[in-house]
Amino acid sequence: MPVLTDLLAALGAGRVEVVDLTSPLSQDTPVLQLPAPFANTISFRLEELSHYDDRGPAWYWNDIHTGEHTGTHFDAPVHWVTGREGEDVAQVAPGKLIAPAVVLDFADIADGDPDFLLGVEHVRAWESEHGPLPDGGWLLYRTGWDAHAASQDEFLNDGHSPGISVECARWLAEETSILGLGVETVGTDAGAAPGFEPPFPCHSFLLGAGKYGLTQLRNLAALPPTGVLLVATPLPIVGGSGSPARVLALVER
Repeated sequence: MPVLTDLLAALGAGRVEVVDLTSPLSQDTPVLQLPAPFANTISFRLEELSHYDDRGPAWYWNDIHTGEHTGTHFDAPVHWVTGREGEDVAQVAPGKLIAPAVVLDFADIADGDPDFLLGVEHVRAWESEHGPLPDGGWLLYRTGWDAHAASQDEFLNDGHSPGISVECARWLAEETSILGLGVETVGTDAGAAPGFEPPFPCHSFLLGAGKYGLTQLRNLAALPPTGVLLVATPLPIVGGSGSPARVLALVER
């Protein structure tokens, strides 16, 4: 298979670089906090089973305790009420887990305005310079928010984190052929999105349209605007609304 042979040769020679877009998963990983009376997910935790000791002299292993939507994770359509008849994470076709991606970089604006919202006009301006959004691919939205990921308080920032406007979320869901949306923030929606109409419009419109979400990405600054191949690997949790994921980008150098 010459195509795969060429890819392996390019990887070995460094002509194609693999960029890890995944945030480390630990007890310090920031997690979304919803106000009462809504239920919240747990923080990630390892529970040691054995460590080369009497419980298991030759092996080390752990149970893991986590939520589906903790750390870098994949949102399936069934996660939201508008997509309740859609796919769970185990039903996502494997072919959709490898797809082209583009990067819209608005970190300079978001750095001075943590409530910045990406609008349709911003996407249109990006398209005029770089070409159309990828058919069946990912829109990766860089805001520089991964710089705050070491602190739960800074990352959540009292509900002030950048996102996407209601109009833009609807437009991306209904008028574009993207596969999904990837962001650096705790969720695909802005920190202020609970007060939008509808609340959490990225979840509502995109998942309702059968599209996907990727959150808490990092290293988007290492990617070019176009020419990215994205590999997302959620666990195939039967009935799951999402899953922690390893997300990799292949970039030709």
